[in-house]
Amino acid sequence: MYRTISDFILDWKYESTATLKVLHALTDESLHQKVSPDGRSLGFLAWHLVLTLIEMGSKMGLQITGPAEDSEQPESASEIASAYDISAKSVAEVVRTTWSDASLDEKIDMYGEPWKRGFALSSMVKHQTHHRAQMTVLMRQAGLPVPGVYGPSREEWVKMGMTPQK
Repeated sequence: MYRTISDFILDWKYESTATLKVLHALTDESLHQKVSPDGRSLGFLAWHLVLTLIEMGSKMGLQITGPAEDSEQPESASEIASAYDISAKSVAEVVRTTWSDASLDEKIDMYGEPWKRGFALSSMVKHQTHHRAQMTVLMRQAGLPVPGVYGPSREEWVKMGMTPQK
């Protein structure tokens, strides 16, 4: 749970930049990749990340810039990445200008439960991290290079002239 706006902004800057790195590695063709026939596609997960910023932000009482919550997934990976970039920047700006450190301890209704605002922000970050990890598995299946998020990926180890860890 976040206790200061500056802690959230610092964390969000890193996490949203990492998510954007993953989104920029997608191709239009890769958006159809699924782990199984009835599973979610890479494009679905990418677009879900965009729409969740708007949806969770709305539940938190924040007006996040972005597509309508019910908008259809674009067929272009670059459109998804662009929409995410706009919405992610909006999250940081709206939280920074709307809430205060003291307000992070206030409870709001999130999905029928009382959540502290700082917990709601933390949940938004963790939700994004969860789906970003799912996306990297699908990216491997699609034959895409995976960017490192919390350390070098296999491809990045090789570029550094090192043997990837097994």
